[in-house]
Amino acid sequence: MTCKYRCNNACAHPEPNESENAYFGDIVQAELSRRGIIRAGALVVGAAGATAVGVATPAYASPESERDADAAAGSAARGGSGGTGAVALGFKAIPPNKLDTFIVPNGYDHHVVARWGDPVLPGAPAFDVRRQSAAAQKKQFGYNNDFVAVVPLSNERALLVCNHEYTNPELMFPGYDPAVPLTPEQWRITLAAIGMAVVEIERVGRTGQWQLVRDGRRRYNRRVTVSDTKFQLTGPAAGHALLRTKADPSGRWVIGTQANCAGGVTPWGTVLSGEENWNGVFSGGNALPENLKPSYKRYGVETVNATTPTWATVDERFDLSRHPNEAHRFGYVVEIDPYDADSTPKKHTALGRLKHEGANIIVAPDKRVVAYTGDDERFDYLYKFVSHRKMTHSRRDNMKLLESGDLYVAKFEGDGRGRWLPLVKDNKSAVEGMNVEEVLIFTRLAGDKVGATRMDRPEDVEPNLKNGRIYCALTNNDRRGAAGQPGVDPVNPRAVNRHGHILEITEDGNDQTSETFSWTLPILCGDPAQPDTYFMGFDKTKVSPISCPDNVAFDATGNLWIATDGNALGSNDGLFAVPLEGPNKGHLKQFLSVPLGAECCGPFISGDGRSVFTAVQHPGEVTGARVDNPASTWPDGDFAKPGVVVAWRLDGKPVGS
Repeated sequence: MTCKYRCNNACAHPEPNESENAYFGDIVQAELSRRGIIRAGALVVGAAGATAVGVATPAYASPESERDADAAAGSAARGGSGGTGAVALGFKAIPPNKLDTFIVPNGYDHHVVARWGDPVLPGAPAFDVRRQSAAAQKKQFGYNNDFVAVVPLSNERALLVCNHEYTNPELMFPGYDPAVPLTPEQWRITLAAIGMAVVEIERVGRTGQWQLVRDGRRRYNRRVTVSDTKFQLTGPAAGHALLRTKADPSGRWVIGTQANCAGGVTPWGTVLSGEENWNGVFSGGNALPENLKPSYKRYGVETVNATTPTWATVDERFDLSRHPNEAHRFGYVVEIDPYDADSTPKKHTALGRLKHEGANIIVAPDKRVVAYTGDDERFDYLYKFVSHRKMTHSRRDNMKLLESGDLYVAKFEGDGRGRWLPLVKDNKSAVEGMNVEEVLIFTRLAGDKVGATRMDRPEDVEPNLKNGRIYCALTNNDRRGAAGQPGVDPVNPRAVNRHGHILEITEDGNDQTSETFSWTLPILCGDPAQPDTYFMGFDKTKVSPISCPDNVAFDATGNLWIATDGNALGSNDGLFAVPLEGPNKGHLKQFLSVPLGAECCGPFISGDGRSVFTAVQHPGEVTGARVDNPASTWPDGDFAKPGVVVAWRLDGKPVGS
């Protein structure tokens, strides 16, 4: 069911990338053959890394005034100290399980901060699954929460920002029958349940627990939906003919965001969100002009049998036979200011149009900002954006940094080296036969043309602010090495890659604006008892099994935290932590597990290190499950509801320590 509703059964369709570009797995295999490097039965590629220097550390301060925001930006621009200072993770790993509950280690507790249907805006009615309405859902916490960010208001209050990626009608509507079309009102409810939410939360006592603020003005609270919220298109492609529609002849304004998966927090306190599997909600693609069909096909938009009822049932702009350019207006990195509920969010064309898992930023030594993003599709690419302008002390100015810059795509080589191939450089296209606007609207095609390396579903990509290196979760790729498909290479080293791996990139000179880098694979996921797994050389008998890494985060000491999606080992998904430095480097341990059928999303570790937030997405998403016949009854004991959970140590010390 996850595949049906989230990605339109992408695995059942041919890969959109039909280019002959090199495949990461082939690169790894060639390098292994050349070097003969086999360590602990696993595949390891060495890389010459630069010594870490001072790395800019964002200060996510609450901009109660422009002056305060400027001070926060100035602190971020000045940067922090280098080195990791990583410490051992002291918790006892929880065992793999298939229980319908949320499990944390001994000495910890957890609390559901927000769940589907909780009130967000004043006047929101109490949630009643049998009396839903689109009007009510627009004021309530949305469905299938994914990315989680927490930005501070004070030591005791903060804003929780969350993506609502997609919906499961069979788990939302009592009496659901797949043979009976949804009613128009049910379609409108699904649109209202998708997008983003900003909600004010408060600390409980002096603990690491947080809860919703349910009274008072709640002036920051906001619902962003695909059906109502106006977005501004920014950057070089804004206004281009391919972005113009009947409803928006300017090509500069879009209603809504959807398929929002992961994201990040900027040094100036805004939140980024990636529009990922946006392609499956459109119908009418079979009526597209023939000259447009190849570009739509490259993005997985159905152009042959595009007759399945979709959102066009209640909103005609999702019918491509009437509005062929509407699909060009999704697939971007979104930026929202959580501190201003009346602000207009943006879609940044300068970062390209793909299936963005998310985007995360680091401030380079020269104060330009660098954003990394993965295109979450089998055999698609890894990208980097470098701003033209430098970060300053002005929050207002910094909020324009993602509107202009250079865009690159990664090419990995078999000697542990790699290059960032320019797509747009100095406001000029670097791709033969494509202008700047075409590169930014058809970014996948641009990557094909320049010879980018095909990857195993690059998902979350995050800089580690403690060492300046970049870490990417490559979830899996069961087509790797299959008949007619690319084989293995150095950076995608396993055929039929069911469990995924972690990629580490060190930019030359530890300068994130560099066009060359070194790389290594510190973790090859799976059952530690199997020979094709690797955990930085650590004793595998002491390592937790892990499968399908999806999202990553770092704590204050630089330890890597990994959330999983689609555990191919048969147990529930969860959150794992592993030191990247010191004698315990590679000692990966499972910290928590989510309920039956759920995906573990987020995660987000609070600035004081005492709270870790995760999103429980699609609990009970099991074939045949319904509201009246649930596979999961988390969190309230009746039927499954997605929700955001906070976990904390009972003794008040930092989580994981």
